[in-house]
Amino acid sequence: MKKSILSLSFLLASILSVNAQNNVVPVVNPHEQMAQGKYEPTWQSLQQHQTPEWFRDAKFGIWAHWGPQCVEGSGDWMARGLYQEGTDAYKYHVQHYGHPSEFGFKDVLPLFKAEKWDPDKLVERYKRCGAQYFFVLGNHHDNFDLWDSQYQPWNSKNIGPHMDILDGWAKAAKKHGLPLGISFHADHAWTWYETAQRYDLNGPKAGVYYDGHLTKADGKGKWWEGYDPQQLYAQNHPMSEKSWWNGSIHNQWGWDNGAALPTSEFVTNFYDRTLDAINRYNPDLVYFDVTVLPFYGISDAGMRIATHLYNKNDNSVVFGKILNEEQRKAITWDVERGAPNEIVPEPWQTCNCIGGWHYNTGIYERNGYKTAGTVIRQLVDIVSKNGCLLLNIPLRADGTYDEKEEVILDELEAWMSVNGESIFKTRPWHIFGEGPVAQKTIKLNAQGFNDEIFGKMDYRDIRFNQTDKYLYVTAMGWPESGTLVIKSLAKGNNYFKKKISNVFLLGYGKLKAEQTADGLTIHLPEPTNKIAPVLRISK
Repeated sequence: MKKSILSLSFLLASILSVNAQNNVVPVVNPHEQMAQGKYEPTWQSLQQHQTPEWFRDAKFGIWAHWGPQCVEGSGDWMARGLYQEGTDAYKYHVQHYGHPSEFGFKDVLPLFKAEKWDPDKLVERYKRCGAQYFFVLGNHHDNFDLWDSQYQPWNSKNIGPHMDILDGWAKAAKKHGLPLGISFHADHAWTWYETAQRYDLNGPKAGVYYDGHLTKADGKGKWWEGYDPQQLYAQNHPMSEKSWWNGSIHNQWGWDNGAALPTSEFVTNFYDRTLDAINRYNPDLVYFDVTVLPFYGISDAGMRIATHLYNKNDNSVVFGKILNEEQRKAITWDVERGAPNEIVPEPWQTCNCIGGWHYNTGIYERNGYKTAGTVIRQLVDIVSKNGCLLLNIPLRADGTYDEKEEVILDELEAWMSVNGESIFKTRPWHIFGEGPVAQKTIKLNAQGFNDEIFGKMDYRDIRFNQTDKYLYVTAMGWPESGTLVIKSLAKGNNYFKKKISNVFLLGYGKLKAEQTADGLTIHLPEPTNKIAPVLRISK
């Protein structure tokens, strides 16, 4: 999926039109102009930018990955799944709403009301749980903008809640002093929505096209009269190779392997929309759910967006996935649902979720959420490797979390209020940890997707991080015996030369420690929390 690195900005439309013959799609006559300043849209120029210290200090953010795909409660990618005959999302949609030839995702949008949404209350709650930054969804692959968008009429101000969602989130984040992040995913609507071009192969509706083929003219007399469905679905183009295979979208995520290439108009529209949101809401962080940057390898649109944000705010962060070493020096690496098993030199981030990315009633009903303990253990592991964790707490369509999520938030708050000093403003130690998981060779799967193994850690898995004054040692559980042995701090170890005779257990007090050739032995009291003990050792 990797493409050769584009090192030069394409400045002239005449040059771009020639390059388009070689699968390069230009940004043509954008309404929003890229900010000028220190940075240019080249890797060499963007490498001058350093990930800001405030982000390295933050360590933990919460994400409201929330939009109209939460309406049916059938999980992430439901706006694609409802057009995949035989899938659970398709069956649920047909049973409760109608056949996708008659009632498609465009018709779900008015049902997204956000009637109980209270951004101030939610952001305040997340901050109490330890969040040091806050992320919101600007748009998803469903191509629906969650603000009063100038360049996408299918937006939350015109349809559904009739509110500027981003404006509400941005004001709440500012009130509570949290840096604001916005994620943009709509660049992949072009291929992601190709299922809307299909039709049933079986049953009474066999051969009847879904609503992905509709045009503005088809809306006469309908609720959506005056709106063009192609501005939402973007399907007035030939399908990608093997488009009827549901898994092809993953193989073609990097715009190769036969993906239908977008037009310059589509690319320019995404560029304008993204800069519109950046200029209005002034985010400190921008996340792209893409390989490297939006349209990377076929257009410099993503490079221009990153340049624009850096020139507007030199203390900002731009995230991309599947980055090589050179790219990680220019933008910040994001790992989805996973982590490398080593200390990474540049600051990086894991994005993860306690359940599905969009609200899923099935996960709720089968008690499928990650526990607060799993979240904390993964956070500690990530921080020990120079990373931060961005955690999604799925919201229902009305803008509220359920009572099971409330318990998780309560438990996160309880642990963080006592042990947060071992997380925030820390840096990696000489080694990130010891124990069974630390010793494993754990590979990433594409964007990440290896977090399952990090959910299996126990008290034998120990992680380290530090400040100038202290070394923090966290065991990923409480040993039943009450005795914890830290092998890396054995007498004569190569990392901590000072003799250790006592340690401080956060939330409890001082404990005696015995340092031998086998390790540092500590006898713990009865568990003081439900998740993990944190020891503080003076340096």
